[in-house]
Amino acid sequence: MAMAALAARRTRRRAGVVPLAGVRVRSAEDWWWDRLAPSGSGCHLLQSDSMLLVLPGSGPARARTKRRVARQAQRQPLPGHHAAASKPKATPRPEPAPAPEEVPDAGWGDRIPLEILVQIFGLLVAADGPMPFLGRAARVCRRWQEAASQPALWHTVTLSPPLASRPAKGGVKVEKKLLASLEWLMPNRFSQLQRLTLIHWKSQVHPVLKLVGESCPRLAFLKLSDCHGVTTDALVMLAKACRQLHSLDLQHSMVESTAVVSFLEEAGPRMRKLWLTYSSQTTAILSALLSGCCPQLQVLEVSTGINRNSTPLQLPVEALQKGCPQLQVLRLLNLTWLPKPSGRGVALGPGFPSLEELCLASSTCNFVSNEVLGRLLHGSPNLRLLDLRGCARITPAGLHNLPCQELEQLHLGLYGMSDRLTLAKEGSPLLTQKWYHTLRELDLSGQGFSEKDLEQALAAFSGTSGGSHPALCSLNLRGTRVTPSTVSSVVSSCPGLLYLNLESCRCLPRGLKRAYRGLEEVQWCLEQLLTTPPSLY
Repeated sequence: MAMAALAARRTRRRAGVVPLAGVRVRSAEDWWWDRLAPSGSGCHLLQSDSMLLVLPGSGPARARTKRRVARQAQRQPLPGHHAAASKPKATPRPEPAPAPEEVPDAGWGDRIPLEILVQIFGLLVAADGPMPFLGRAARVCRRWQEAASQPALWHTVTLSPPLASRPAKGGVKVEKKLLASLEWLMPNRFSQLQRLTLIHWKSQVHPVLKLVGESCPRLAFLKLSDCHGVTTDALVMLAKACRQLHSLDLQHSMVESTAVVSFLEEAGPRMRKLWLTYSSQTTAILSALLSGCCPQLQVLEVSTGINRNSTPLQLPVEALQKGCPQLQVLRLLNLTWLPKPSGRGVALGPGFPSLEELCLASSTCNFVSNEVLGRLLHGSPNLRLLDLRGCARITPAGLHNLPCQELEQLHLGLYGMSDRLTLAKEGSPLLTQKWYHTLRELDLSGQGFSEKDLEQALAAFSGTSGGSHPALCSLNLRGTRVTPSTVSSVVSSCPGLLYLNLESCRCLPRGLKRAYRGLEEVQWCLEQLLTTPPSLY
């Protein structure tokens, strides 16, 4: 009997269970489908290549499930055991009517209104620029292409031939090919262009500027970097066609002074920002500025190029104050600057009442003294940034006499100076006692102040009144005689300090002579200073 029961169980196992007629067998896919979007929930599922989206509304029918049900209905019952085969066969059911063909779903990208899609693209463009995002987004679908083609998104563009480093003949061909594309892009994409940068254009600058003048009336900023062949006609035409153009950057480009002067004479009353590279032709451009052709100029930067010009720059301070009274930023970078003497009995100029940033940084010795600095800043009470790196003739007493009371950034670092220019100095407490409540960045790198002088200067940050903490977040003491106790005191008093440079500080332990970036590294330095015994210094 036991053998017979075992054989019966094996027979039933091999035969399997025959599904009843008319009963639908649910698959795992059907179970998950109903689990995520059950009927009556007001949601439906949309399946793509790499994701499954749950969207509101009654979506398209599940064609795959319908086809599976139709196939199961057409399938005959499986042949069972001999006992099951002897049962009468069920009458075949009529074939179901074919399901109507469904229109393919357009996808969620097409359901977003065009205005909202343009706003989303605008946020990405504002953060990372139009390229390469807009070029890639235009390949997704027709709706995205329509949104990426809106001229309002193409307000900042940089154009550079990809073969700028190839031989001259190949570069000319590439520039002509790119110019042919710009003939369509300018009127169709760049009609609302506001900022344009041209880099490494050697032969086709004039045609490009002509297209810009014809198709970009809203252009406000133009930068030409390492461009050759910029003519007077091109710049004057651009000044007449683009009535909103107020910023011009010509650094590291070969442009004749006559072309720049003609441009300033045409667009001077509306010019706000100007960047130049110092050369033998810069004097003519500065003469136009001194004559008052740009009375609304706010930013003026003159820097040296790769091939340094050894001829000193003659700049009359008082004439510049009269010609550009609205100047807010003045940068004379790495120049051998020789201000014209004011002469005896000559009154001071009107100054720069709106000046907020003055940068006279240089890697070599210059002729900026306390007297020259006073002529520049005697009428600038709103100064926020003063960069005098390399100006070894400036003393703390001269800085203390400046009229600005809320200086935020002071850079006095001496880089590459000889030992005779970095002798011991006194007077650093005059700087911190005047500006300790507003200074955010202080650079004393290479200054020869004594240990006691630095201790008194940095002690000003620990004596703030009212329980408020100093605003100092960057301190550069590279190459100074600062002591461990002075460093620990200033770090403890400035909880917002994020940058601390202690490289080449002779009085500090070797393991701590480096730059610290970030709050964690600065606090680690403080812990090491507090725990290291003085005998190891």
